[in-house]
This record gives sequence, structure tokens and C-alpha cells, in this order.
Amino acid sequence: MTEVRKRPTVAIVGAGAAGTLTAVQLCETATRRRTPLDLVLVDPAPEAGRGTAYATPDPRHRLNVPAGGMSCYPDDPGHFTRWLCRHGEPTVSGADFATRHRYGAYLADTLAQAVVRSHGTVSVRRLRTRAERCTGTSEGQAGPGGPAGLAGSAGPVELHLADGGLLTADSAVLATGPAAPTAAWAPPALRTSPRFVNSPWSPGALDAIREDTAGVLLVGTGLTAVDLALTLDRPERTVHAVSRSGLLPQPHALGPADAMEAPSWPRDLTLSALRRTVYRHVSRSVRTHGDWRPALDSLRPHTARLWRSLTPEERGEFLTGEGAVWNTHRHRMAPTTAESVTRARTARRLQVHAGTIADVVESGGQLVVTLSNGRTVRAGWVIDCTGPGQRLEDPLWHGLFATGMAVTGPLGMGAATRDGRLLDAQGRCVRALFTLGAPRRGELWETTAIPEIRVQAATLAQQLLAPPARRAARRRPVDGLGLPLSTHAEAATAYRNGLDRVLKVRAGAEDAFARAVALDPGFALGHAALALLGHECGAAVDVPRALADAQRCARERADERERSFVDVITCRVQSADGDRALLRHLDTHPADALALAAAVPTIAFSGVTDLDDDYALRLVERTSPAYDGHWFHTSLLAFLRQEQGRLHEAGELAHRALGVEPASGHAVHALAHVHYESGAHEAGRDWLDRWVSGQGRGAVHRAHFSWHIALHELALDDPAAVRRRWFAQLAPGRVTGVRALVDSGSLLWRARLSGNWQGELPTSDVLDSVACEVLERPATAFTALHAAVALTAAGDLPALRRLRDHAAGADPVQREVVAPLCDAFAALVEHRFHEAAVGLDALLPDLRKVGGSAAQREVVEETLLYALVSAGRCDAARRLLDARLDRKAAPRDRRMLAGLPG
Repeated sequence: MTEVRKRPTVAIVGAGAAGTLTAVQLCETATRRRTPLDLVLVDPAPEAGRGTAYATPDPRHRLNVPAGGMSCYPDDPGHFTRWLCRHGEPTVSGADFATRHRYGAYLADTLAQAVVRSHGTVSVRRLRTRAERCTGTSEGQAGPGGPAGLAGSAGPVELHLADGGLLTADSAVLATGPAAPTAAWAPPALRTSPRFVNSPWSPGALDAIREDTAGVLLVGTGLTAVDLALTLDRPERTVHAVSRSGLLPQPHALGPADAMEAPSWPRDLTLSALRRTVYRHVSRSVRTHGDWRPALDSLRPHTARLWRSLTPEERGEFLTGEGAVWNTHRHRMAPTTAESVTRARTARRLQVHAGTIADVVESGGQLVVTLSNGRTVRAGWVIDCTGPGQRLEDPLWHGLFATGMAVTGPLGMGAATRDGRLLDAQGRCVRALFTLGAPRRGELWETTAIPEIRVQAATLAQQLLAPPARRAARRRPVDGLGLPLSTHAEAATAYRNGLDRVLKVRAGAEDAFARAVALDPGFALGHAALALLGHECGAAVDVPRALADAQRCARERADERERSFVDVITCRVQSADGDRALLRHLDTHPADALALAAAVPTIAFSGVTDLDDDYALRLVERTSPAYDGHWFHTSLLAFLRQEQGRLHEAGELAHRALGVEPASGHAVHALAHVHYESGAHEAGRDWLDRWVSGQGRGAVHRAHFSWHIALHELALDDPAAVRRRWFAQLAPGRVTGVRALVDSGSLLWRARLSGNWQGELPTSDVLDSVACEVLERPATAFTALHAAVALTAAGDLPALRRLRDHAAGADPVQREVVAPLCDAFAALVEHRFHEAAVGLDALLPDLRKVGGSAAQREVVEETLLYALVSAGRCDAARRLLDARLDRKAAPRDRRMLAGLPG
């Protein structure tokens, strides 16, 4: 008889940042692995994600880490920055410091999205109460594997709730955040005073102080004190702050810090050796970069290991001797916060003291505070800003320590853990109790910031959920060319639909791939296909997110081909040897049609760009046996034959492919080029116009085919037809994004260069339809070339120079071709025509590297012709026009040749 195993339950105690990040990872991991799960969040707060740190609505309270370091996902660092861009801050960058309140909204929204995506696999409940006690259950051990889908073998736990409820869970994650401050430092007279605020972040705790104008004494000079000093700053009020060191947090640098490698650590790592190494490293950073921050930042990945290598005595010595200096340099203020603090200190509205509180006397409605340095401060209010306590003292933790289910961590900080799992009094992991973030401080030291907590959350999700089950060998579904897919039949059907649309160059591929991953969130190939479409085709895809999903899924469930394809897309997106990775993949997997489509530059993708001119052709010829005359492969071969100038053969191949699949966009594209390059402009215009109106109605690049018709009309010297085509099929609104840039923008410029567009050129409409990121920071050289063309047509020199600066630091093709192209175009805009002509002429042999077709790259040649005529170099212009007319007949070129001065 088959045992029915119950659906596992995981409880998360605390719904602040740590709890929210854990819930996000559990939802997404369970969904990806198709592991049913009941998830229960226990927290009295009205909204998940905020906790204490991110509940403040004060816009002056900013994160102390730039937005680029605050993503929920360790493998998608730009996620928070992109969220800000989508939620009202389109110009934000990863170097900016967002408000704490915005970050709380981001955490809540990210959790909500994860819950929605996990619907059907994960059920999520919120219990608006506190967990006050945790005990084991009478069930004992749960069996060798625990409940289905849940890793570990420890018995269930019971959480006793403040509202009288009882929650039984197979595992519990105690995401309780930092220990509450105890105010043990405060004299009895202060602790009992109504003018002492020991929990400043509690709702309403500062209301009376805001309405008062009396001075305030903040005990502590860390980030909490900085935030409160800004909140309470008034022209008529003096805010004092005191701590043993009297040190405020250091500010972050105004711009991104230079990267620096960590030092080599001594083999015998004692505190004294570590101290010498770090100070030498900091000195080297100051000498090299003029700043100590790169040195300290380089230590971050190593901090936990270094902390564990010290003896308990050395750790205590570090806390006493260097703790304050470390904290003020490691946990810094945002630059705008530091500027506000400096202004307040300069105006003496904020005064900072080094010392402790020796005595407190209440006099005349105020507190007279005597400091250990002998100074006396009169304040209407004293606020505890000393930060988290050392020991976890709330009822839940107190009960665990009292019963031996948990023990305090090293130096009495937090709780003792092993890889996030609580250790009992005997040093064992008996119960399925986990924690992360601040409670692990004794074990890890640096564990309270989001970059550390998100890694711990992801690791916990991997620990809590069993790896994907090994399924019995069975026949897997296949793609349209017979390659197996690591997914179920329904998702495979959606993927095949998407692949078919890509190969035909038809609309709807993005939706089909999105449906595939919605049906199976663990389908790596579906996520990778979406990332490819977003990166190269401008599809509305969050590319870094799709790529991160593909990588996660590939690690868990994918065969060798699928993992290789994910690696290829990773390289292409990150500009890390992407072309060669794609070619290596095709050497091993020649029948991977999506990879072949990405490699061959016809219409949908930029293709292979950094190899010799004939490599794409050799690639198609080499992969021919894997396709056995398939219409897709024949279509690619037709396109490449016309690139060789073998126009008759290309036409025959295109007609052969269209005879099998009349909707094959690649074959149509090849035939369009055959007509154009052979000078059959009237026949090409009429044939392509009929196809666009019929089979081409569903083409994803329909505008590009319209652009081809417009090229025929330009060559025929028919300005009226060009204008009609523009407004009917190519004007922004009908075409947007990259397609508007590549087709619409370049057509306008070519029409102006040839005299086929009189009056104002509507380039601003094109530029307005394209995202600034695409215009000035394009991902590919092909897009960058057309961005340069559009900006030149608009005469936008500043943007053209920004594009040039981007290209100079981008991939090799952008550096070698696009950057000097921008320089030549800038010379043209500034009427330095001879200089522009020299630069453009030198670049013509290298243009193939940017990808695309000869007809697309021809825009540079036509710009060169314009520069030559404008520079008075009519002989050179005549030679160029003669060469063009030798290649193909064009009434426009004959008219321009006839118009050149004798």
C-alpha cells in the first residue's frame, strides 16, 4: 500500500526583511521544483517587508547601501534598481541611495509577486500575531525523509501564539531581526523617566518630541542616531549625540568606488596578524585609489570566514578595540545624509560628544545629564539609539534558551547555529528550527545587511525544500526538430509554438515562451529563450530576471544541451565571449534551431559578429546534415547566399523554402535582398507588398519588410511613395522600440541624404519612441550603429557623444567600430565634412562586424557619399556612385551622379 505523505508546512516567524526574503525564496524554489508547500508568516505588523528598518515614512531616512546592492536576489543584483525605474524613478541608477520606505514597498511587492507566481503550488497565510513559545511535538521524528518535498528528518515544532492559537509546522524559520535594546546602560533615574524614549521606532514614540522645541540627547552615534537627528532637526532645537567613541558613521563615496582585490591572508591568522594585514591593505588603497573604501569593501566576502578563524578571546578583543571603528567605516551614511549631518553640525544644531552617561537629574521639566567627560547637557528628551542588544531576550527566544532547544551564540551574541540551523544544548540540530540575519551575529559577525541576508535566505530555501525528485526514465517531450525538453508535455507544446514563431519570424514567440514558463516555472530553456528575445529583439522581458531564472532552473533540472544553451545566453547578455560560446554550443548541438537562429544574422538576431565574414555561411553549411533540407535551414542558406552575391542561387533556395512554408520570414527576407541587390526594384516592391498584405500580416518584423519596400521606393527615386510608406507603416506609433530605431530612423536619414525628404525630418518622433537606455547604452553593436544614425539625423551631439563614451567601454565591436563611427558622425553634424568622410571611409571594411545585412549597413556608405559631396570631393563621390551602380541599378544613384559638378 502506498504511503500518503502530507503536504509540508514551513512557518516563518517575523515578516520583516529577513522573513520576507525567506518567503520569496521558498515560494520561488517550491514553484520551480513543483513542490507543494504551506507557508505561514507569523508577524503582527500590518504589512510584510517593512519591519523596523523600513517602516519609517521620513524621506530623509535613506538606505546605507546603494540601490545596486539591495536586490532581493543574490544572482540578480539589478532587480531593485529596475523596480525603482518601473515605479516612478526612471532615472535612478545602481549608485543611488533610495529611501527606506521605498525599500519596504519593494520588499512587500516582491513577496506579493512571488506569491502570485506560486499560486497552485504554495499556499501562503499571514497570522497577525506573535509567536511567544516554541516546543517540540509528541510525534517525534518525522521519518527518514520528512514530509514530502521537505528536506531534513527532525520532528515538527509547535508555535504557541499570543492570540492563544497553536501552529504546528514541519520547519520554522525564526526571522526575528535584531535583538531589542535593553537600556541596561541607563541609570535608574533615566529608565523610569517619562522623558526617556527607549524604543524610538515604535509607532507614536516621537510624537510628543516633534511637537516640542526642547533639546534632545541621543545616546548612540550610529545610523539610528543619524536618522533621528535628521527627523528631529529644527532651527530652534539643539540635538546632542553621545557615545563612547563619539564617532559618526563615515559617508559613502559620491560615486562608485574602485574595485580592489582582497589581500593575501597570513597562514597563521591571529588577530594581530589580521590587524597588520588589514591596515597595510587600507594604506595601499589610499595610495592607489586615494580612498580607504575600496580596501574595506574588498573584505566583505571574507568577513565571516575571518571572524570564525579568530578565537573567542580574539573576537572579544576586536569588539573592544576595533569594534567602533569597524562599524563607523563599514556601515556608512548615504552621501545626501552625510551632507545634511554636516550642515546640522556646522550650524551647531547637532553636537556630538564622546563619553557615557554618568548621572541624570530631572529639573524644571528637563533632564540634566552629566557625561563621563564632565560635560553637562540639558535636554527635554533622551532617546536610546544604542542599537540592537547583544542577547535575544524576547519571550520566544527566552523560552528556547530556557528549555535547551537553543543556546546563545559566541560572546553571548544571538544564537548558536550550524549553517543557519539552531543548535541545542548538546550541540545538535534536533529540531527543524532555522534562523538568519541578526541572530547569527555571533557566528558570522557581519550578518545584518541585505546582501548577506538574501544569500542566507536562498541557502535556507535550498535546505528546507528537498531537491527535485529523480523521475523514472521516460520519454521526454521534444521541440520542433526532435530535441528533448526537460519539462512536461503542456509546457513543451507552448515552447514548440514559441520556437516555431521564432523560426518563421512571426509575432507571438514571447507570449508562447512566457506561457511555457508559467506552466512550468522550472523550465530552464523557456526562461533562456525569453532572455534572448528581450536582449536581442527588444521584447518586453526583464532580461536579468529571466536569465537568473534560467540559471537557477538549469542547476536543478536540465540536460547538458539545455545547460549549455543557458550558458550561451548568459555569455551573450553579459558580453562575455558570447559569440564563441554560441559556436561551441552549435559544434556539439547542431540541431539546436534556436541557437542557430541566434548565430546567423538575418533579421531576428544580431548573430555572430566578431568572426570572419564567411563564418556564418560555413556554420550553416556545417549544420546542414542535422536539418535534412528543413525549410528553416534552407531559408538561412538562401539569405547567406545573397550576402555572397550568389543572387540566382539565393532566389532559388528562398522559393524552395517558401514552397514548403509560405510564412518563412527568413526566406522572404532573403528574396527581398535578392530583388534589391539585383536592382529589380519594381518587381521586388510589388512582390513584397503583396506578401506583407497577405502571409506577412503576422510577421513580428513586419515593419522591416515595409522598410525593404521603402528602400525600393527610394532607389526608384519616388519621394511621394516613401512618405506614404513612412506614415502608413513606419511612423512611430505603428513601430516602436528597437525596430523604430533600426528601420524608421535609418529610412528617414537615407531619405534626407538622397533628397527624397524635404522639410523637417521627424526624427524626434523616432527618438521619443525609444528608451534612453537603448539609445545611449545599447546592448549590441548593431543597435548602437542605428542609434548613432538616428542621433545624427536629429543633430543631437551631446547624446551622440554619450553613446560614443558607452561604446568605448562596451564590447570589442562597439569599441572598434561604433565609437569611431560616432566620432565621424559628430564631425558631420559639426560640418567638418572632410574629417567625417575620412573617418567613414576607413570604417566601411569593418562594418560587417556589427551584424545585420549589407542593405542595413549601406546607410553608412550613403552618409559617406553625402560627406564627400559636402566636402567638395566630387571625384571621390563619383567613384563611389559608379561602384554602387556597377553593383545594382538605381534611378536615384543615376540622378545623383548626373547632378555632380563636372
